[in-house]
Amino acid sequence: GASLETRVPFLDNRLYEFAWRLPLETKIDDRRGKLLLRKYLAQPLPVELFEQPKTGFGIPLSGWLRGPLREWAEELLTPTKLRASGYLNAKPIRLKWEEHCDGSRDWQYHLWDVLMFQAWFDTHVR
Repeated sequence: GASLETRVPFLDNRLYEFAWRLPLETKIDDRRGKLLLRKYLAQPLPVELFEQPKTGFGIPLSGWLRGPLREWAEELLTPTKLRASGYLNAKPIRLKWEEHCDGSRDWQYHLWDVLMFQAWFDTHVR
């Protein structure tokens, strides 16, 4: 997986040097890290704001494949290109692509895997 994070305040070399000099036990315990940051944030903020499990976020891939990425995907998913690698069966992939495009099914993740393989094959093997 990937994450999107903003850490601009933590790029300050003075903060980095200060944190580097601290004993490990003041920065982490058996259960969690960032102890000083959590303690610092607990003063002005409700604990519920920063004591939550990490959550991801999705991208509108399904819509992108039906919209702005459709032409690119269609080119990679032509029966000729699908058969060119010798690894893929074009018929079920084309069926999933057509169902996805007409909105009857959402095959975004299946199709994305095939598209990544096709893009790699098209760039590095052909």
